[in-house]
Amino acid sequence: MKNLKIAIQKSGRLNEKSVQLLKNCGLDFENYKSSLITRVNNFNLEILFLRDDDIPGYVAQGIADLGIVGENVIDETQVEVSYLQRLGFGKCTLKIAVSKDSNIEQLSDLNGKSIATSYPVILQDFLTSKGINANIQEISGSVEIAPGLGLSDAICDIVSTGGTLKSNGLKPFIDVKNSEAILIGRNGIAEDPTLCELLQRVQSVLRAKETKYVVLNVEKVNLPQITELLHGVKSPTVMPLAEDGWVAVHTVITEDDFWDKINKLKAAGAQGIVVMPIEKIIM
Repeated sequence: MKNLKIAIQKSGRLNEKSVQLLKNCGLDFENYKSSLITRVNNFNLEILFLRDDDIPGYVAQGIADLGIVGENVIDETQVEVSYLQRLGFGKCTLKIAVSKDSNIEQLSDLNGKSIATSYPVILQDFLTSKGINANIQEISGSVEIAPGLGLSDAICDIVSTGGTLKSNGLKPFIDVKNSEAILIGRNGIAEDPTLCELLQRVQSVLRAKETKYVVLNVEKVNLPQITELLHGVKSPTVMPLAEDGWVAVHTVITEDDFWDKINKLKAAGAQGIVVMPIEKIIM
């Protein structure tokens, strides 16, 4: 069977988490950062290490079958690929930012102004949708310094924490687009059996990341209230304890849901609550 090729970022903010996701899927490979390609030892897959800007094009042309890349890069390159799975990491926002002392206070104030960005396509689409006519200055890298050098009135760039903006005397003005890492594929790959198996592995890892295994003790008389709160993947597992009249309840629950219900569980008589991570969930 022919090996599929998946392209991931060679270096940068998505590299480490892309590699970790593939390893969590049970794939055995060496992460040779000095090499452009490595073979997975226990799966029909080869990994290409590329610049993130090149990944959508390689996938669209069929040079790579799959890719992991930021949604912002896909939209900026405007190539035709299939979205296969949102991956939940690499989350960031493309924002317009202005100097802290700027007199730009509302969207219409951008009319006639100059905006520096590495994402001219996305920015132009946004401005057009808002009826704004601004001058877009395309800059490759170090966009944040443009207002301070007098090159622009504002910038449009990827923001994760906002620390870089603050250190350059900028403040967020308006969100343009949210982005996260996406697993993409070339057209026509959706039914490939190797891809189907890989997708199953990826989805099982993602489900496990969002959920916890919960074990708690409760008196039988209070069990209906507990099971009403904890539905689990199907339904909770209930096991008798050595102490008469008590049972242990085992279930799987999303972490957000657990924290929402923790006080209700305690009020319903739950004791000895243990929360454990899950490696994978196969549906």
